[in-house]
Amino acid sequence: MRPFDYTRAHAPADAVGAEARIIAGGTNLLDLMKLQVETPDRLIDINHVGLDRVERDGDGLRIGALVRNSDLAADPAVREGWPLLSKAILAGASAQIRNRATTGGNLMQRTRCYYFYDIDAPCNKREPGSGCGAIGGNNRQHAILGASDHCIATYPGDMAVAMSALDAVIEVEGPAGKREIRAADFHRLPGDTPQRDNELQSGEMILSVRLPAPLGGRQIYRKVRDRRSYAFALVSVAAVVVMEAGRMATARLAFGGVAHKPWRVPAAESLLTGQPPSPELFDRAADAVLAGARGQGHNDFKIPLLRRTLGAVLAEATQESK
Repeated sequence: MRPFDYTRAHAPADAVGAEARIIAGGTNLLDLMKLQVETPDRLIDINHVGLDRVERDGDGLRIGALVRNSDLAADPAVREGWPLLSKAILAGASAQIRNRATTGGNLMQRTRCYYFYDIDAPCNKREPGSGCGAIGGNNRQHAILGASDHCIATYPGDMAVAMSALDAVIEVEGPAGKREIRAADFHRLPGDTPQRDNELQSGEMILSVRLPAPLGGRQIYRKVRDRRSYAFALVSVAAVVVMEAGRMATARLAFGGVAHKPWRVPAAESLLTGQPPSPELFDRAADAVLAGARGQGHNDFKIPLLRRTLGAVLAEATQESK
């Protein structure tokens, strides 16, 4: 790890616009610094600026950027009204990491691509223009949707997948003031600028995440991975389904482990909405989700895996109301 300066902020204004990397839980950034994947000259610690509460916001909920993952997953209001979020958080990392990791930091985490973490390997995300070692290399964990010739890495988190399905909004502040970004739009596809993970502008920081009113219905988060704990998703599905009179009145879907960002396909949701559930309909929804999907060799299995996982999740979400 290279030497760096350390400053402690006492209010959000101390961090907004600062020429420094923000650190809270440090569960991702410190690993990257140890490996010299990231070498910031200055860190600013925001653990003492507040932003650590879960509060009612009308019919919804406002979650401070410094709320620990374990506290958020266990919050009674979250478990009652937005159980999908609690399930997704508990599917990620380990209990020790969840006790330290924060809401904002979880959203900001970077890919776990092998080539990104190896400073001797080519990686356009780490060093633009150097190439993508995963293309033609070891790409079992990599993207089948939304990738580019510059990067096929996946976003590794679980919490953001649930937030995308729940239509959460991320509140940020920067030198130009405060603004809001839909959770579904916060992370970027790689295109020709894979070094940019999200839509934050220079000097901006996350203040909170706002959840709209609860949707009710069945809320399921299914994560398919190589081992039961402390493993990243090969494919994950976040689903909210509300049944009325034998039909899907509401269908929200988001997917993890398959793209550079949590993947949401409005066309698939529209296809399901208002329809009675059936395996044939679920398969058509999978067709919509997988439109344009492309394997890279080692990860070709993710395409049928996503199809089967989506079908199983939708069957579970609708079975009690058939």
